[in-house]
Amino acid sequence: MDAEEAVRELRRLARPCDLEVPARYGIFGKEILGVRTPDLVALAKRLGKDHSLALGLWRTGIYEARHLAVLVDEPDRVTEAQMERWVKDFDSWAICDGACLHLFDRTRFAYDKALEWSSRDEEYVKRAGFVLMAVLSVHDKKAADSVFLGYLPVILRESTDERKYVKKGVNWALRQIGKRNQRLNEAAIGAALKMSRVDSKAARWITSDALRELRSDAVRRRLESKRPAKRPGRRPSS
Repeated sequence: MDAEEAVRELRRLARPCDLEVPARYGIFGKEILGVRTPDLVALAKRLGKDHSLALGLWRTGIYEARHLAVLVDEPDRVTEAQMERWVKDFDSWAICDGACLHLFDRTRFAYDKALEWSSRDEEYVKRAGFVLMAVLSVHDKKAADSVFLGYLPVILRESTDERKYVKKGVNWALRQIGKRNQRLNEAAIGAALKMSRVDSKAARWITSDALRELRSDAVRRRLESKRPAKRPGRRPSS
């Protein structure tokens, strides 16, 4: 399919009765068709990976077409310029998170963009920076702790942003980094405690919510289970 044919298929799958669902979750856009997520994912599997198709779908501006673009694009062919164009088009938290979760985190620019976008003023661009931090901490099992330790001062710096989707992104990044391993858990808790001393409503909310999870029994047990088992000491020869 080309983009035009894919949009026709999306319109065929649309259920007008589902149109109120996005609005219920604070999702608005230029045009929303009302396609259910399972149908969208099934269509993406049928289409397979196709960079040119993804570019065409994104240009339509249709909410579901952009989600489909994220699912079918090829991370290795995504350019930095494309990421900059797309991030400026983000008009909802759902498109922002979908792009970071399913595409941007797999590109070679992900780590740089996490830092760069976290300093930008636009609400969804800044959120994208922190969503990338959160997603990379989960998806990239081989990354060094030093990468995520370097994100903590940025998280602390931006914890005073009162905008709903930014503060939720900051909170998400802090919690996910703190659940990666024991060392990062301790570092994230330390950052949260510093945050608690900041005179900001947003920072206090982030601190309270993050510490509740990072200090929970469930997280503590999971991190303990990931620790390498200690080898028994060698018995001295007689």
